[in-house]
Amino acid sequence: MERRLLNIDEVAEYTGLSKNTLYAWVCQRRIPFVKVGRLTKFDLKDVERWIEENKKKTFDIDKIF
Repeated sequence: MERRLLNIDEVAEYTGLSKNTLYAWVCQRRIPFVKVGRLTKFDLKDVERWIEENKKKTFDIDKIF
């Protein structure tokens, strides 16, 4: 069975973000999270979807000019 709920350390490592940034974004509700008692957990599928939705679109500069 695949583990789906990640802690803050695991999400920080997965995304390359600092724990402080993640905690700030949790407070601002900028990233999906789940509260389990006093713990903040992240569903892996939600984090992956959030990354895809917030990915900056890249474009081919040669097609513009």
